[in-house]
Amino acid sequence: MLSPEQISFYRENGYLLVPGLLTSEEAAAYRWECHALAERLSRERNIDATWGSAREAAPGAHSTVILHCHDAQFHSAAFTRLLVDPRFTEAASKLLGSPNVQLHHTKMFIKPPEKGSPFPMHQDFPYFPHERHTMMAAIFFFDDGTEEKGCVRVYPGSHKLGPLEHSPEGGWHLPVEEYPLDGAVSCPAKAGDALFFSYLTIHGSGLNTSSEARTTLLIQFRDPEDRPTQDVHRSRGQGMMLAGIDPLLPLTGPGTGP
Repeated sequence: MLSPEQISFYRENGYLLVPGLLTSEEAAAYRWECHALAERLSRERNIDATWGSAREAAPGAHSTVILHCHDAQFHSAAFTRLLVDPRFTEAASKLLGSPNVQLHHTKMFIKPPEKGSPFPMHQDFPYFPHERHTMMAAIFFFDDGTEEKGCVRVYPGSHKLGPLEHSPEGGWHLPVEEYPLDGAVSCPAKAGDALFFSYLTIHGSGLNTSSEARTTLLIQFRDPEDRPTQDVHRSRGQGMMLAGIDPLLPLTGPGTGP
């Protein structure tokens, strides 16, 4: 359970790092699942998700790579179990301020050693805008997310600015000169930690220049009563209840009669 101080910190800053949400052994097992999945997918297609803007923004970024898989729970049951792990869902519920936690999508990311791509500063809002802005993300770290590995960086309190105008070229991002990566606060993490943040919180990450990969799973979730304002960014698992109920789901239809 989160403490009142942690919840207050999130409300004020728009992000919260929760240390040791998973054990180091669990994190290692999930790391193995991620790399095994990336190996399977790479045999079939290119899974590099480097933003065009990231290639332009970082020196030598033309050769950077970030391995990616959307909806990871459809590829391995291990991720399905993580989605409904009470340690995660209870924290998510507390930060949402609702007993009901609904999945939007998941993404696995692996920043390879020495060339793991950066992400310029941005809000997640432009990708899937919602009416009440309850949308949040949790990034699970399956190995250490150090400064050298290109850890996540945030602008504390930026969620209070509301939706900002982004450039759509090369991935939705904010003006680099106004929101430079090195002007943000670093959030280094240990294997097993989880970083929660609002989809309005300005965030990004640096280049992995270390000799080890940085392996994460991102879970994007919301209060089910917060509806999207645009029909965009659909996901196979979207709408799955991770905790509580969906109060807006109709109770009539096939299979609901006597």
